Amino acid sequence: MYNDPRSHGLWEKTAPPPPQTSALEGDVTTDVVIVGGGFTGLSAALHLAERGIKCIVLEGKEIGFGGAGRNVGLINGGMWVMPKQLPNVLGPVYGDRLLDLLGNAPFLVREIIEKHEIACELEKNGTLHCAVGEAGLTEIRERCDQWAARGAPVRILSAEETARRIGTSGYMGALLDERAGTLQPLAYVRGLANAALKAGAIIHTASPVHATEANGEGWTVRTDRGSVSAGWIIVATEAYSQGPWKIIREEQVYLPYFNFATRPLGDNLAKSVLPGREGCWDTKEILSSFRMDKAGRLVFGSVGALRNTGASVHRAWAKRALKRLFPQLGDVEFECEWYGQIGMTDNAVPRFHRFAKNVVGFCGYNGRGIAPGTTFGKTLAAHVAGEISESDLPLPVSEPKAQSFRALKEAYYEAGAQVAHFAGERF
Repeated sequence: MYNDPRSHGLWEKTAPPPPQTSALEGDVTTDVVIVGGGFTGLSAALHLAERGIKCIVLEGKEIGFGGAGRNVGLINGGMWVMPKQLPNVLGPVYGDRLLDLLGNAPFLVREIIEKHEIACELEKNGTLHCAVGEAGLTEIRERCDQWAARGAPVRILSAEETARRIGTSGYMGALLDERAGTLQPLAYVRGLANAALKAGAIIHTASPVHATEANGEGWTVRTDRGSVSAGWIIVATEAYSQGPWKIIREEQVYLPYFNFATRPLGDNLAKSVLPGREGCWDTKEILSSFRMDKAGRLVFGSVGALRNTGASVHRAWAKRALKRLFPQLGDVEFECEWYGQIGMTDNAVPRFHRFAKNVVGFCGYNGRGIAPGTTFGKTLAAHVAGEISESDLPLPVSEPKAQSFRALKEAYYEAGAQVAHFAGERF
């Protein structure tokens, strides 16, 4: 997007075109104005429009410009936090609500894709959390036990079964989560936009919100060339927030994440590397992820930014890492490379904010945007429609606060990933 091949990479190359949209012109009125055209905003728009509630989406750039169009494409259940730890962070009531909601969120994604016939390369064979060493095996066993106790369809695979499913003997086992899967994220978010438009929502791109003001019982939001007056504002800008809700950006630390995509593998190689198309990531502190796309490209990623010296360092590391994990591939060449920013809260748990009366939003997805974003959008639609009270939401109201030493932490993560990848996989 915007002539930057490293912003959305393979996903922009292979996604269906976005729906035709235009910038907001003039002054209009609606029931709900939604700021942000990613998973949360467009899911909210779809579910509001299906209820017959008029809504307008204002996206500052293009549909899926932020994390929605740049991520790996893993549809995960839950969050990074262990299931038993979440009630300790949020309390038993909200902890259980959030676990139930996000544990089932991948099923909502499937339901929407199938109902609206969204062409986004959906794979439903699960994900594999791959154990590196004994410590990794202990971690995935604990996570498996905790989710299984809640009835989730998860199980531990042996090293042999893991090797058969992935095509490498580099792991001591894996946690198979049958709720999960993969998709083409930019294709999915564009599909959400199409579905929302067909349901009656209005979407304006290239329409960043610069200011808001109270207007009787409602609000007016202003863009470059127009304004929208509405009774409610849903803030769905997440980690790429600017303007009136830049505090959302400030309460999250950016963790850069890159992906490289190989050329399509030949038939023989495609049969030996992830033949079941599961999405994978490992238990390392600086983790790696990998999955296949529909055409047989292997998408391989890790922490880091593809800018300045980072581009060459991370590219060389990725080639070494793939050669160790999948020697059958030989010397790989990459067809696409791209990166984005993951917004991390200080406790790896998302937030619900009431910014003002009738101005609400979820944020802080910590690298789990697809399923949580989709289900939080649906939840916001139900709340605005009066079907769910604030006290019945899956998260308590919290006051947004900027993280301390945010810029220093971000510089540390970016530089640290370069150092680790410069030295990594050399022996």
